[in-house]
Amino acid sequence: MSTISVIGTGYVGLVTGVCLSEFGIQVLCMDTDEEKIKQLSVGKISIFEPGLENLLLRNLAARRIKFTTDYKEAVEGSETIFIAVGTPPYEDGSADLRFVLSAAKSIAENINGYKVIVNKSTVPVGTARKVSKVIEDALTQRGAGFGFDIVSNPEFLREGSAVRDFMHPDRIIIGCDNERAKQVMKDIYNVLYLIETPFVFTGIETAELIKYASNAYLATKITFINEIANLCEKVGADVHDVSKAMGLDGRIGKYYLHPGPGYGGSCFPKDTKALVNIGKEYNTEISVVSTVIGANERQKHRMVLKIENALGELKGCTIALLGIAFKPETDDIREAPAIDIIKELIKKGAKIKAYDPAAINNAKNGALKNFDENDIFYSSDEYEAIENADALVILTEWNQFRHLDLIRIKKLMRRAFFFDFRNVYERNQLEALGYYYEGVGR
Repeated sequence: MSTISVIGTGYVGLVTGVCLSEFGIQVLCMDTDEEKIKQLSVGKISIFEPGLENLLLRNLAARRIKFTTDYKEAVEGSETIFIAVGTPPYEDGSADLRFVLSAAKSIAENINGYKVIVNKSTVPVGTARKVSKVIEDALTQRGAGFGFDIVSNPEFLREGSAVRDFMHPDRIIIGCDNERAKQVMKDIYNVLYLIETPFVFTGIETAELIKYASNAYLATKITFINEIANLCEKVGADVHDVSKAMGLDGRIGKYYLHPGPGYGGSCFPKDTKALVNIGKEYNTEISVVSTVIGANERQKHRMVLKIENALGELKGCTIALLGIAFKPETDDIREAPAIDIIKELIKKGAKIKAYDPAAINNAKNGALKNFDENDIFYSSDEYEAIENADALVILTEWNQFRHLDLIRIKKLMRRAFFFDFRNVYERNQLEALGYYYEGVGR
Protein backbone atom coordinates (compact mmCIF):
# COMPACT_ATOMS: atom_id res chain seq x y z
CA MET A 1 0.00 0.00 0.00
CA SER A 2 1.26 3.46 -0.88
CA THR A 3 1.60 6.30 1.63
CA ILE A 4 -1.60 7.78 3.01
CA SER A 5 -1.75 11.52 3.61
CA VAL A 6 -3.84 13.22 6.29
CA ILE A 7 -4.60 16.92 5.84
CA GLY A 8 -5.00 18.59 9.24
CA THR A 9 -3.31 17.65 12.51
CA GLY A 10 -6.02 18.70 14.92
CA TYR A 11 -7.70 16.17 17.18
CA VAL A 12 -9.25 14.00 14.48
CA GLY A 13 -6.39 14.31 12.00
CA LEU A 14 -3.66 13.50 14.48
CA VAL A 15 -5.46 10.51 15.98
CA THR A 16 -6.26 9.24 12.48
CA GLY A 17 -2.70 9.62 11.23
CA VAL A 18 -1.04 8.08 14.27
CA CYS A 19 -3.42 5.14 14.46
CA LEU A 20 -3.15 4.39 10.74
CA SER A 21 0.61 4.29 11.15
CA GLU A 22 0.12 1.82 14.00
CA PHE A 23 -1.66 -0.39 11.43
CA GLY A 24 1.69 -0.57 9.62
CA ILE A 25 0.78 2.00 6.96
CA GLN A 26 3.15 4.76 5.85
CA VAL A 27 1.46 8.03 6.82
CA LEU A 28 2.27 11.63 5.97
CA CYS A 29 0.42 14.25 8.05
CA MET A 30 0.20 17.76 6.62
CA ASP A 31 -0.71 21.03 8.32
CA THR A 32 -0.07 24.69 7.53
CA ASP A 33 0.92 25.39 11.16
CA GLU A 34 4.72 25.24 10.99
CA GLU A 35 5.29 25.25 14.75
CA LYS A 36 2.83 22.43 15.31
CA ILE A 37 4.47 20.34 12.58
CA LYS A 38 7.89 21.01 14.09
CA GLN A 39 6.71 19.79 17.50
CA LEU A 40 4.91 16.74 16.12
CA SER A 41 8.00 15.74 14.18
CA VAL A 42 9.82 15.22 17.48
CA GLY A 43 6.88 13.53 19.18
CA LYS A 44 5.33 16.43 21.10
CA ILE A 45 1.57 16.83 20.96
CA SER A 46 -0.48 19.80 22.09
CA ILE A 47 -3.67 17.94 22.98
CA PHE A 48 -4.40 15.81 26.03
CA GLU A 49 -5.33 12.32 24.88
CA PRO A 50 -4.24 9.25 26.86
CA GLY A 51 -1.88 6.96 24.95
CA LEU A 52 -1.56 9.14 21.84
CA GLU A 53 1.90 10.58 22.48
CA ASN A 54 3.43 7.17 23.22
CA LEU A 55 1.89 5.80 20.03
CA LEU A 56 3.29 8.74 18.06
CA LEU A 57 6.78 8.26 19.47
CA ARG A 58 6.72 4.55 18.63
CA ASN A 59 5.72 5.15 15.03
CA LEU A 60 8.16 8.02 14.57
CA ALA A 61 10.92 5.66 15.71
CA ALA A 62 9.68 3.04 13.23
CA ARG A 63 9.59 5.73 10.48
CA ARG A 64 5.99 4.94 9.64
CA ILE A 65 4.76 8.51 10.17
CA LYS A 66 6.12 11.86 8.99
CA PHE A 67 4.92 15.46 9.08
CA THR A 68 5.04 18.25 6.52
CA THR A 69 3.67 21.71 5.73
CA ASP A 70 3.90 21.07 1.97
CA TYR A 71 0.65 20.30 0.14
CA LYS A 72 2.56 19.21 -2.96
CA GLU A 73 4.48 16.58 -1.00
CA ALA A 74 1.34 15.35 0.74
CA VAL A 75 -0.73 15.03 -2.44
CA GLU A 76 1.76 13.80 -5.01
CA GLY A 77 3.12 11.01 -2.84
CA SER A 78 -0.23 9.47 -1.84
CA GLU A 79 -3.08 7.76 -3.63
CA THR A 80 -5.39 8.26 -0.63
CA ILE A 81 -5.77 11.62 1.09
CA PHE A 82 -7.83 12.14 4.25
CA ILE A 83 -9.29 15.59 4.87
CA ALA A 84 -9.46 16.07 8.65
CA VAL A 85 -9.67 19.82 9.14
CA GLY A 86 -11.97 21.71 11.49
CA THR A 87 -15.59 22.58 10.74
CA PRO A 88 -16.41 25.15 13.44
CA PRO A 89 -20.01 26.31 13.76
CA TYR A 90 -21.35 29.66 12.66
CA GLU A 91 -23.62 31.50 15.08
CA ASP A 92 -26.71 29.92 13.51
CA GLY A 93 -25.27 26.43 14.12
CA SER A 94 -24.39 25.69 10.50
CA ALA A 95 -20.97 24.23 9.76
CA ASP A 96 -18.19 26.47 8.47
CA LEU A 97 -16.78 24.55 5.49
CA ARG A 98 -14.08 27.03 4.50
CA PHE A 99 -11.24 24.84 5.73
CA VAL A 100 -12.63 21.73 4.05
CA LEU A 101 -13.14 23.46 0.69
CA SER A 102 -9.77 25.20 0.93
CA ALA A 103 -8.10 21.83 1.53
CA ALA A 104 -9.97 20.39 -1.46
CA LYS A 105 -8.75 23.23 -3.69
CA SER A 106 -5.13 22.79 -2.55
CA ILE A 107 -5.37 19.04 -3.15
CA ALA A 108 -6.71 19.64 -6.67
CA GLU A 109 -3.89 22.04 -7.47
CA ASN A 110 -1.39 19.27 -6.80
CA ILE A 111 -3.12 16.12 -8.09
CA ASN A 112 -0.78 14.10 -10.29
CA GLY A 113 -2.84 10.93 -10.81
CA TYR A 114 -5.88 9.02 -9.55
CA LYS A 115 -6.70 9.88 -5.92
CA VAL A 116 -9.20 8.75 -3.33
CA ILE A 117 -10.11 11.78 -1.23
CA VAL A 118 -11.62 10.79 2.11
CA ASN A 119 -13.66 13.26 4.09
CA LYS A 120 -12.98 12.54 7.78
CA SER A 121 -14.21 15.92 9.02
CA THR A 122 -17.74 16.14 10.39
CA VAL A 123 -19.68 17.85 7.61
CA PRO A 124 -23.32 18.39 6.61
CA VAL A 125 -25.06 16.41 3.91
CA GLY A 126 -23.96 17.51 0.45
CA THR A 127 -20.39 18.44 1.40
CA ALA A 128 -18.83 15.61 -0.60
CA ARG A 129 -20.52 16.92 -3.73
CA LYS A 130 -19.19 20.41 -2.97
CA VAL A 131 -15.69 19.02 -2.49
CA SER A 132 -16.01 17.14 -5.77
CA LYS A 133 -17.05 20.29 -7.63
CA VAL A 134 -14.16 22.31 -6.16
CA ILE A 135 -11.72 19.65 -7.35
CA GLU A 136 -13.36 19.31 -10.78
CA ASP A 137 -13.25 23.08 -11.30
CA ALA A 138 -9.58 23.29 -10.26
CA LEU A 139 -8.62 20.39 -12.53
CA THR A 140 -10.50 21.99 -15.44
CA GLN A 141 -8.65 25.22 -14.80
CA ARG A 142 -5.37 23.29 -14.87
CA GLY A 143 -6.41 21.43 -18.00
CA ALA A 144 -5.71 18.18 -16.15
CA GLY A 145 -7.78 15.04 -16.69
CA PHE A 146 -6.87 13.07 -13.57
CA GLY A 147 -9.55 10.88 -12.05
CA PHE A 148 -10.57 10.93 -8.39
CA ASP A 149 -13.21 9.58 -6.03
CA ILE A 150 -14.71 11.14 -2.94
CA VAL A 151 -15.41 9.00 0.12
CA SER A 152 -17.26 9.93 3.30
CA ASN A 153 -15.70 8.17 6.31
CA PRO A 154 -17.04 9.85 9.48
CA GLU A 155 -15.17 9.51 12.77
CA PHE A 156 -16.66 8.39 16.07
CA LEU A 157 -13.82 9.21 18.45
CA ARG A 158 -14.61 9.91 22.08
CA GLU A 159 -12.20 12.29 23.74
CA GLY A 160 -10.30 10.47 26.46
CA SER A 161 -10.55 7.12 24.68
CA ALA A 162 -9.89 8.10 21.06
CA VAL A 163 -6.98 5.71 20.51
CA ARG A 164 -9.01 2.73 21.65
CA ASP A 165 -12.03 3.91 19.66
CA PHE A 166 -9.95 4.05 16.48
CA MET A 167 -8.25 0.70 17.05
CA HIS A 168 -11.41 -1.10 18.24
CA PRO A 169 -14.38 0.78 16.76
CA ASP A 170 -18.03 -0.20 17.05
CA ARG A 171 -18.32 0.16 13.28
CA ILE A 172 -16.66 1.65 10.20
CA ILE A 173 -18.88 3.78 7.95
CA ILE A 174 -17.79 4.15 4.34
CA GLY A 175 -19.85 6.17 1.89
CA CYS A 176 -18.70 5.90 -1.73
CA ASP A 177 -20.00 5.60 -5.28
CA ASN A 178 -17.90 2.84 -6.83
CA GLU A 179 -16.03 -0.40 -6.22
CA ARG A 180 -12.56 1.04 -6.79
CA ALA A 181 -12.84 3.50 -3.91
CA LYS A 182 -14.57 0.88 -1.77
CA GLN A 183 -11.66 -1.54 -2.26
CA VAL A 184 -9.12 1.14 -1.39
CA MET A 185 -10.92 1.80 1.89
CA LYS A 186 -11.20 -1.92 2.68
CA ASP A 187 -7.45 -2.24 2.19
CA ILE A 188 -6.76 0.68 4.54
CA TYR A 189 -8.96 -0.77 7.27
CA ASN A 190 -7.95 -4.37 6.60
CA VAL A 191 -6.67 -4.78 10.18
CA LEU A 192 -10.13 -3.94 11.52
CA TYR A 193 -11.84 -6.10 8.91
CA LEU A 194 -9.81 -9.10 10.09
CA ILE A 195 -11.01 -8.68 13.69
CA GLU A 196 -14.60 -8.66 12.42
CA THR A 197 -15.37 -4.98 12.98
CA PRO A 198 -18.77 -4.28 11.41
CA PHE A 199 -18.46 -2.35 8.13
CA VAL A 200 -21.33 -0.32 6.70
CA PHE A 201 -20.91 0.52 3.02
CA THR A 202 -23.46 3.07 1.90
CA GLY A 203 -24.05 6.13 -0.23
CA ILE A 204 -22.12 9.31 0.40
CA GLU A 205 -25.06 11.38 1.63
CA THR A 206 -26.12 8.59 3.97
CA ALA A 207 -22.65 8.38 5.49
CA GLU A 208 -22.59 12.14 6.01
CA LEU A 209 -25.90 12.00 7.87
CA ILE A 210 -24.99 9.01 10.08
CA LYS A 211 -22.52 11.01 12.19
CA TYR A 212 -25.00 13.79 12.95
CA ALA A 213 -27.84 11.35 13.61
CA SER A 214 -25.68 9.29 15.99
CA ASN A 215 -24.49 12.24 18.06
CA ALA A 216 -27.93 13.84 18.16
CA TYR A 217 -29.42 10.60 19.48
CA LEU A 218 -26.78 10.29 22.21
CA ALA A 219 -27.33 13.92 23.19
CA THR A 220 -31.05 13.17 23.35
CA LYS A 221 -30.47 10.23 25.72
CA ILE A 222 -28.40 12.43 28.04
CA THR A 223 -30.99 15.20 28.00
CA PHE A 224 -33.84 12.75 28.53
CA ILE A 225 -32.29 11.27 31.66
CA ASN A 226 -31.48 14.77 32.94
CA GLU A 227 -35.14 15.72 32.65
CA ILE A 228 -36.17 12.48 34.35
CA ALA A 229 -33.63 13.32 37.09
CA ASN A 230 -35.28 16.69 37.59
CA LEU A 231 -38.64 14.96 37.96
CA CYS A 232 -37.12 12.45 40.39
CA GLU A 233 -36.12 15.31 42.67
CA LYS A 234 -39.70 16.55 42.74
CA VAL A 235 -41.35 13.21 43.43
CA GLY A 236 -38.72 11.72 45.75
CA ALA A 237 -37.42 9.06 43.36
CA ASP A 238 -33.81 7.99 42.64
CA VAL A 239 -32.72 8.53 39.06
CA HIS A 240 -29.93 5.96 39.38
CA ASP A 241 -32.45 3.21 39.95
CA VAL A 242 -34.60 4.56 37.13
CA SER A 243 -31.69 4.62 34.66
CA LYS A 244 -30.45 1.20 35.75
CA ALA A 245 -33.85 -0.35 35.21
CA MET A 246 -34.24 1.40 31.87
CA GLY A 247 -30.81 0.27 30.74
CA LEU A 248 -31.63 -3.38 31.35
CA ASP A 249 -34.11 -3.13 28.50
CA GLY A 250 -32.12 -4.19 25.43
CA ARG A 251 -34.10 -1.79 23.27
CA ILE A 252 -32.83 1.15 25.34
CA GLY A 253 -29.34 0.16 26.50
CA LYS A 254 -27.44 1.31 29.57
CA TYR A 255 -25.12 3.87 28.00
CA TYR A 256 -25.59 7.66 28.10
CA LEU A 257 -28.17 7.44 30.87
CA HIS A 258 -26.07 9.18 33.52
CA PRO A 259 -27.58 12.45 34.77
CA GLY A 260 -25.49 15.56 35.25
CA PRO A 261 -25.16 19.27 34.49
CA GLY A 262 -25.65 18.80 30.74
CA TYR A 263 -23.62 17.63 27.76
CA GLY A 264 -20.69 19.54 26.28
CA GLY A 265 -17.56 19.05 24.21
CA SER A 266 -16.63 19.55 20.60
CA CYS A 267 -19.26 17.24 19.08
CA PHE A 268 -22.69 17.09 20.71
CA PRO A 269 -23.42 20.84 20.93
CA LYS A 270 -22.05 21.51 17.45
CA ASP A 271 -23.60 18.48 15.76
CA THR A 272 -27.08 18.88 17.27
CA LYS A 273 -27.22 22.49 16.10
CA ALA A 274 -25.87 21.54 12.68
CA LEU A 275 -28.49 18.80 12.27
CA VAL A 276 -31.29 21.25 13.07
CA ASN A 277 -29.78 23.66 10.57
CA ILE A 278 -29.63 20.94 7.89
CA GLY A 279 -33.31 20.27 8.56
CA LYS A 280 -34.13 23.93 8.02
CA GLU A 281 -32.13 23.94 4.77
CA TYR A 282 -34.22 21.03 3.48
CA ASN A 283 -37.50 22.31 5.01
CA THR A 284 -37.70 19.39 7.44
CA GLU A 285 -38.34 20.07 11.11
CA ILE A 286 -36.02 18.26 13.56
CA SER A 287 -38.16 19.19 16.53
CA VAL A 288 -36.86 16.59 19.00
CA VAL A 289 -33.28 17.76 18.60
CA SER A 290 -34.33 21.42 18.79
CA THR A 291 -35.95 20.67 22.13
CA VAL A 292 -32.83 18.82 23.33
CA ILE A 293 -30.66 21.86 22.62
CA GLY A 294 -32.89 24.13 24.71
CA ALA A 295 -33.23 21.61 27.54
CA ASN A 296 -29.45 21.21 27.75
CA GLU A 297 -29.00 24.95 28.21
CA ARG A 298 -31.64 25.00 30.93
CA GLN A 299 -29.92 22.13 32.74
CA LYS A 300 -26.74 24.15 33.21
CA HIS A 301 -28.72 27.09 34.57
CA ARG A 302 -30.58 24.74 36.89
CA MET A 303 -27.29 23.72 38.54
CA VAL A 304 -26.65 27.36 39.45
CA LEU A 305 -30.15 27.65 40.91
CA LYS A 306 -29.54 24.58 43.07
CA ILE A 307 -26.44 26.25 44.52
CA GLU A 308 -28.18 29.58 44.98
CA ASN A 309 -31.25 28.08 46.62
CA ALA A 310 -29.07 26.28 49.16
CA LEU A 311 -26.56 29.04 49.93
CA GLY A 312 -28.84 32.02 49.58
CA GLU A 313 -27.10 35.24 48.54
CA LEU A 314 -24.06 34.24 46.44
CA LYS A 315 -22.30 37.59 46.65
CA GLY A 316 -19.23 37.13 48.83
CA CYS A 317 -19.40 33.31 48.74
CA THR A 318 -16.35 31.29 47.77
CA ILE A 319 -17.14 28.21 45.72
CA ALA A 320 -14.65 25.39 45.15
CA LEU A 321 -15.27 23.97 41.72
CA LEU A 322 -13.69 20.62 40.81
CA GLY A 323 -13.58 19.92 37.10
CA ILE A 324 -13.64 22.28 34.13
CA ALA A 325 -13.22 19.89 31.19
CA PHE A 326 -16.50 18.64 29.74
CA LYS A 327 -15.55 15.06 30.66
CA PRO A 328 -12.66 13.20 32.33
CA GLU A 329 -9.44 12.27 30.49
CA THR A 330 -9.46 15.35 28.28
CA ASP A 331 -8.43 19.00 28.49
CA ASP A 332 -11.27 20.06 26.18
CA ILE A 333 -13.45 22.84 27.59
CA ARG A 334 -15.46 23.52 24.45
CA GLU A 335 -19.11 23.92 25.45
CA ALA A 336 -18.25 22.42 28.85
CA PRO A 337 -21.11 22.93 31.34
CA ALA A 338 -18.54 24.22 33.85
CA ILE A 339 -17.82 27.28 31.70
CA ASP A 340 -21.41 28.56 31.68
CA ILE A 341 -21.89 27.65 35.34
CA ILE A 342 -18.72 29.51 36.36
CA LYS A 343 -19.71 32.59 34.39
CA GLU A 344 -23.18 32.66 35.94
CA LEU A 345 -21.85 32.16 39.47
CA ILE A 346 -19.37 35.00 39.02
CA LYS A 347 -22.13 37.21 37.62
CA LYS A 348 -24.07 36.57 40.81
CA GLY A 349 -21.13 37.73 42.91
CA ALA A 350 -19.42 34.46 43.87
CA LYS A 351 -15.66 33.97 43.86
CA ILE A 352 -14.51 30.72 42.24
CA LYS A 353 -11.59 28.55 43.28
CA ALA A 354 -11.21 26.00 40.48
CA TYR A 355 -9.12 22.92 39.88
CA ASP A 356 -8.93 20.50 36.96
CA PRO A 357 -6.11 17.99 36.35
CA ALA A 358 -5.80 18.90 32.65
CA ALA A 359 -7.97 21.83 31.56
CA ILE A 360 -6.75 24.82 33.60
CA ASN A 361 -4.54 26.31 30.88
CA ASN A 362 -7.29 26.03 28.29
CA ALA A 363 -9.71 27.73 30.68
CA LYS A 364 -7.50 30.64 31.72
CA ASN A 365 -6.28 31.23 28.16
CA GLY A 366 -9.58 30.56 26.47
CA ALA A 367 -13.21 30.76 27.53
CA LEU A 368 -12.44 32.30 30.96
CA LYS A 369 -9.57 34.58 29.95
CA ASN A 370 -11.56 37.74 30.64
CA PHE A 371 -11.80 36.98 34.37
CA ASP A 372 -9.04 37.89 36.82
CA GLU A 373 -8.05 36.43 40.21
CA ASN A 374 -10.72 38.50 41.93
CA ASP A 375 -13.26 36.34 40.08
CA ILE A 376 -11.56 32.98 39.68
CA PHE A 377 -8.46 31.51 41.29
CA TYR A 378 -6.89 28.41 39.73
CA SER A 379 -5.72 26.04 42.43
CA SER A 380 -2.80 23.61 42.29
CA ASP A 381 -4.89 20.69 43.57
CA GLU A 382 -8.36 19.86 44.82
CA TYR A 383 -7.58 20.51 48.48
CA GLU A 384 -6.20 23.98 47.84
CA ALA A 385 -9.41 24.76 45.94
CA ILE A 386 -11.54 23.52 48.83
CA GLU A 387 -9.77 25.48 51.59
CA ASN A 388 -12.03 28.19 53.11
CA ALA A 389 -14.78 27.52 50.57
CA ASP A 390 -18.45 27.87 51.39
CA ALA A 391 -19.39 25.15 48.95
CA LEU A 392 -17.81 22.35 46.92
CA VAL A 393 -19.12 21.62 43.42
CA ILE A 394 -18.07 18.57 41.38
CA LEU A 395 -18.61 19.15 37.66
CA THR A 396 -16.23 16.62 36.06
CA GLU A 397 -15.92 13.10 37.41
CA TRP A 398 -12.14 12.72 37.28
CA ASN A 399 -11.09 9.57 39.13
CA GLN A 400 -9.12 11.54 41.71
CA PHE A 401 -12.35 13.29 42.77
CA ARG A 402 -14.02 9.96 43.52
CA HIS A 403 -12.06 9.33 46.71
CA LEU A 404 -11.72 12.69 48.41
CA ASP A 405 -10.78 12.74 52.09
CA LEU A 406 -14.22 13.83 53.24
CA ILE A 407 -13.22 14.39 56.86
CA ARG A 408 -10.25 16.52 55.81
CA ILE A 409 -12.20 18.67 53.38
CA LYS A 410 -14.96 19.32 55.89
CA LYS A 411 -12.31 20.76 58.22
CA LEU A 412 -10.89 22.83 55.36
CA MET A 413 -14.25 24.31 54.30
CA ARG A 414 -15.86 27.36 55.82
CA ARG A 415 -19.33 25.88 55.30
CA ALA A 416 -20.09 22.26 54.46
CA PHE A 417 -22.19 22.52 51.29
CA PHE A 418 -21.46 19.67 48.87
CA PHE A 419 -22.91 19.83 45.34
CA ASP A 420 -22.20 16.56 43.58
CA PHE A 421 -23.42 17.22 40.05
CA ARG A 422 -21.96 13.96 38.73
CA ASN A 423 -23.46 11.80 41.49
CA VAL A 424 -20.08 10.43 42.53
CA TYR A 425 -20.96 10.13 46.23
CA GLU A 426 -23.88 8.78 48.24
CA ARG A 427 -26.16 11.18 50.08
CA ASN A 428 -26.19 9.08 53.27
CA GLN A 429 -22.40 9.04 53.41
CA LEU A 430 -22.14 12.82 53.16
CA GLU A 431 -25.03 13.65 55.46
CA ALA A 432 -23.66 11.33 58.14
CA LEU A 433 -20.51 13.48 58.15
CA GLY A 434 -22.52 16.67 58.57
CA TYR A 435 -22.58 17.92 54.98
CA TYR A 436 -25.49 19.52 53.17
CA TYR A 437 -25.61 17.35 50.05
CA GLU A 438 -27.18 17.89 46.63
CA GLY A 439 -26.83 15.51 43.69
CA VAL A 440 -28.79 15.32 40.45
CA GLY A 441 -32.04 13.38 40.49
CA ARG A 442 -31.58 11.81 43.91
